[in-house]
Amino acid sequence: MKPAPFKYIAASSLDHALSLKAEYGDEARFLAGGQSLVPAMNFRLARPAALIDINGLSELARVERPDGGDISVGALTRYASLERNGMFLKACPLFADALPHIAHPQIRNRGTIGGNLSHADPASELPAVAVAMQARMRIRSAAGEREVAASEFFHGLLTTDLQADEMLVSIDFPAPPARTGASFMEVARRRGDFALAGVAAVVTVDGEGRCSQLRLVLCGVGEGPVDASAAAASLMGQHGSPKAIEAVAIEVQGMIEPAGNVHATADYQRHIAGVLTRRTLGAAFERARDAA
Repeated sequence: MKPAPFKYIAASSLDHALSLKAEYGDEARFLAGGQSLVPAMNFRLARPAALIDINGLSELARVERPDGGDISVGALTRYASLERNGMFLKACPLFADALPHIAHPQIRNRGTIGGNLSHADPASELPAVAVAMQARMRIRSAAGEREVAASEFFHGLLTTDLQADEMLVSIDFPAPPARTGASFMEVARRRGDFALAGVAAVVTVDGEGRCSQLRLVLCGVGEGPVDASAAAASLMGQHGSPKAIEAVAIEVQGMIEPAGNVHATADYQRHIAGVLTRRTLGAAFERARDAA
């Protein structure tokens, strides 16, 4: 229960942190909230030669919405800060549903959005939320900056598009169109545990209540966030009747390939995914119509 020896370096600036990462590469890890990294180090599942502490980089702990447009969130922003930010939750209501499911208050006081997304745990809520919201990841290295869509950022189990010398520095969330409703639901063995299955849905309706845009993404049932938006394409132009939503839930159950685990069989995960698909889509449609 003790980590292997490592070198600790407190970064004095973002440029300093990136230069250290360029120097150490895969042998170094950034330390932000540490809620996933430190336990992995204690079990010696992770054995970095160096830890680069970025907690002093206050410029990465921010939530901004310039000119009322897209919302930009710094990677070092804590979950608890997002939970208390009324502007952010109003602009990104999917987070209002998802954040309370993340572990417990003590964890949310320390954990960061950038650390969560960079860790890419397939049972985590925020990768699915980011894909559902069509977020854009801003990534920097000592050599420059680039942007990656959330749908292309997650490559698989604990694997992302980040290269050895790069850091996720911020996440941009597009402002939702008018008449948009969102819902996130999950089932876990106990509150605060990782999800056995979770579903994020974002629905936009036109003036007559018909679906004009839809995003549907699952967590906990694959090696990363599972984008099931194509399975919900039949709802486009529809009012989201229970019968139409049921058909989507059945299609989602057929397309996913959950692995099962010690807490749930693959069949049970598939069943839960169908139930949550029905519930989240129904709630998202209702909220979209109420927002009209």
